Amino acid sequence: MSLYIGIDLGTSSTKLLLMDETGAILNTAGREYPLEFPAPGWSQQAPADWWRAVCESMPELLAGFDANEVKGIGTAGQMHGLVVLDAADEVIRPAILWNDGRTAKQVEYLNETVGKAELSRCTANIAFAGFTAPKILWMRENEPENFARIAKIMLPKDYINYLLTGVHACDYSDASGILLLDVEHKCWSAEMLELCGVNEAQMPALYESFEVIGTVLPEVAAALGLPAGVKVVAGAGDNAAAAVGTGVVGQGGCNISLGTSGTVFVSSRTFGVDPNNALHAFAHADGGWHLMGVVLSAASCNKWLLEEILGTGDHAAEQAAIDPAKLGENHVYFLPYLMGERSPINDTDARGCFIGMTMDTSRADLVQAVLEGVAFAVRDSVEVARSVGIAIDSSRICGGGAKSPLWKTIIANVLNITLECPASEQGPGMGGAMLAMVGCGAYESVQAAADAIVKISSTVSPDPALAAKYEARYQQFKKIYPALKELFPVLQ
Repeated sequence: MSLYIGIDLGTSSTKLLLMDETGAILNTAGREYPLEFPAPGWSQQAPADWWRAVCESMPELLAGFDANEVKGIGTAGQMHGLVVLDAADEVIRPAILWNDGRTAKQVEYLNETVGKAELSRCTANIAFAGFTAPKILWMRENEPENFARIAKIMLPKDYINYLLTGVHACDYSDASGILLLDVEHKCWSAEMLELCGVNEAQMPALYESFEVIGTVLPEVAAALGLPAGVKVVAGAGDNAAAAVGTGVVGQGGCNISLGTSGTVFVSSRTFGVDPNNALHAFAHADGGWHLMGVVLSAASCNKWLLEEILGTGDHAAEQAAIDPAKLGENHVYFLPYLMGERSPINDTDARGCFIGMTMDTSRADLVQAVLEGVAFAVRDSVEVARSVGIAIDSSRICGGGAKSPLWKTIIANVLNITLECPASEQGPGMGGAMLAMVGCGAYESVQAAADAIVKISSTVSPDPALAAKYEARYQQFKKIYPALKELFPVLQ
């Protein structure tokens, strides 16, 4: 029996899974690590923590299994993080993460001075604070000595792949979020490289997500307990990998992910751009393309309220206290912009807030408002997709937040669509392992792997009466951010 490993390099933890060629998940292991917030709105991490998590988790993952059966590894990773290496391939500074908001000045320069039309022409996207190119500009301006030392620019999962193989590589799906890739033609944009003061030699080689970039180095294989010759594929950004893991490949599929961030992911066999650039136009891990909206704070909003504010880790108990009769009738609204917001408002100054509280507002009302606020923010991106003619009548759903039956009910009714719940909850890691299968020849294509492996265990359908209530609530929610937009910068 052939075995495959998927690595899900997340923001708060790295999770590994072991899968056989039928798609059965045989084991999982993982480790958590900290985030650094050196200033308000900043977010960074030590790449060494990611590698330590892989090294500590691998023996646990392989315990009780024949490691000699492992044929391939596929890594899925948090996108946009700036990992910079010097000439000796040593990390120069902590990685600046996807949810970091320090680049407002650079984003304004790119969008207003360079111009959104020019950015879209070169990369199919405009600048967002989380993207990598603005971080490169920030580093050039604020850390010139570090900038001068850069020999290689990488993304988080690419750094893990480098340590595994010694190869500097990146796949098209993850590279799309750097803002240096010509997404339509799948090559580095010469204009954008020059604009950022870097050259192609400093960029990793580009691959499709399922292409093999190399094999695990002998000394690394020995340290990790792996056999010689294990193939490593380029892997994918976490959202593209999660889409593969939920079977959203080919034309017209949709996946909603409720992780630390939230995403709406629509796959396509052909290249296309939202004319207003409110959605990202990226390459997909199946060899095609996709449109994606990103809510910067999704499940992290719920974690923040319950653990940091209310001081409890019992998420299920807090949701159990919500009266089902109050769904669609909560008088409290929550803007989930704890780290600013990306899609579709692109505002680093936006902040989270509760509004509508009265003397009879309860703890359960606040918890419910957070779940609903994230659902409303997800709908904002769905509405953009619908405005350009994309029909979204159903969607797969994954991520930690998708384990909550209540949250799925809220989202199904806020969006007024049917949610399909995959039998496996291992989205990105499962997608990474499936990409490794394709790279190793177990399946001829990502589509074939998805058709064979991904199963739907249940569905959540909207209730017409509740969907109507949430429609009215969403129309009220839409008015809150515009009313507060001019206030947010003043509060910084």
